[in-house]
Amino acid sequence: MMTVELGTTQVIIELLYLIASVLFILSLKWMSSPTTARHGIWAGEAGMVLAIGGTLLNRGMDYRLIATALVLGTIIGVPLGRVQMTAVPQRTALSHAFGALCVTLVGSAEFYLRAPNISRFMMSVLSLEVILGGLTVTGSLMAAGKLQEILPQRPLTYKGQNLVNFLLLAGALGIAVFLVLHPEARLLFPFMILIALAFGVLLIIPIGGADMPTVISLLNGYAGLSAAAMGFVLNNKLLIIAGALDGSSGLILSIIMSKAMNRSFTNVLFGAFGQVQAAAAAGEEARPVRSATPEEAAAILSAANRVIVVPGYGMAVAQAQHKVRELYDSLSKRGVDVRFAIHPVAGRMPGHMNVLLAEADIPYDRLIEMEEINGDFPQTDVALVIGANDVTNPAARSDASSPIYGMPILDVDKAHTVMVIKRSMNPGFAGIDNPLYYLDNTLMLFGDAKAFVGSIVRELSGGHG
Repeated sequence: MMTVELGTTQVIIELLYLIASVLFILSLKWMSSPTTARHGIWAGEAGMVLAIGGTLLNRGMDYRLIATALVLGTIIGVPLGRVQMTAVPQRTALSHAFGALCVTLVGSAEFYLRAPNISRFMMSVLSLEVILGGLTVTGSLMAAGKLQEILPQRPLTYKGQNLVNFLLLAGALGIAVFLVLHPEARLLFPFMILIALAFGVLLIIPIGGADMPTVISLLNGYAGLSAAAMGFVLNNKLLIIAGALDGSSGLILSIIMSKAMNRSFTNVLFGAFGQVQAAAAAGEEARPVRSATPEEAAAILSAANRVIVVPGYGMAVAQAQHKVRELYDSLSKRGVDVRFAIHPVAGRMPGHMNVLLAEADIPYDRLIEMEEINGDFPQTDVALVIGANDVTNPAARSDASSPIYGMPILDVDKAHTVMVIKRSMNPGFAGIDNPLYYLDNTLMLFGDAKAFVGSIVRELSGGHG
């Protein structure tokens, strides 16, 4: 009778895992489009509920410890989830750190429970699990610190840094190989983890703020691959599937981000991109720029037929997305065709601008990707740039000496009139000056994005009335 009950329970568990796996796959599929993204979130949440439910059905579970962990996790998680939209990137990085910490701790526990009676294949997978998990823990914490500006956003470099990083990684892999051959050498295991943790720190500190979207997606890939390895260690098919989905999607997204910057993985990880070119910037600041008031900007926008808005991180910092929605509504009522040009790496994480504009209920069909909208700028009356720097820099097309040369950009300089809302003439994440600001068809609108857009809206409303 007991055998029949165990068999039935196992069938139920496997069925729940299967349904959860399908939901995870559908979640990724649906989240690839703004129109189905909400369904993707619900599918992912439902899949996770089923996965947890199936796991709790396993025999031998200590439900008191699980309940304690759930309570503690809820107490910590609820405040962490209540963040401003501008803090979502660093919150995402923290999630990667927590997930990777879990993987590293589970891998460590499994090693000490099984060693020395552990197969070479399992020891190989377990070593991969804890190395990837360890470097993701500290790497994600470093990324969160840079995004939160607790740590310097500029690259922190020193002579021979790449060699030190390679030696550290080689050391961790060397210990892993030795443990595969001699799993009884238990004292070496902590050193492998410590080296992985140190490598995670040194991997991220030389990366500048301009590369954060790629770094976030890359860390997501590492976390997923470590979770998939944990699935092999625990003989859990759902973990293998979910981890593989997470890891592959993160790596694919990193490739997309790198292509959007015309850079390779190695260049992102070891190029120290984002150092401010102080001398060049100082020389450019003396050049004259033309500025305009909210009244002048409103008059230009009201006379336009076609307007393309280019959002950037400055819009996120100012939390101006709702005022931008008001501007969209006001111009649309006047018969102006308003669209939004989205660069793949605008902001601090993949899809950052899409998330912000969706929060303000701007219609999805108004959000146009770079490849699709770039050809429309020459026929556009006004390109309104809100806090975007490097993704609009024409030096990427014309200056072979520029660090961003070859990076695909939004061709805003080809519009009849360009208006740039910016607090100051300081450079963006890449730390380089933007020739766009000095062009004859460019007007600088200096000020806080939320306040300036609000002033434009008031001018438009007053004139319309």
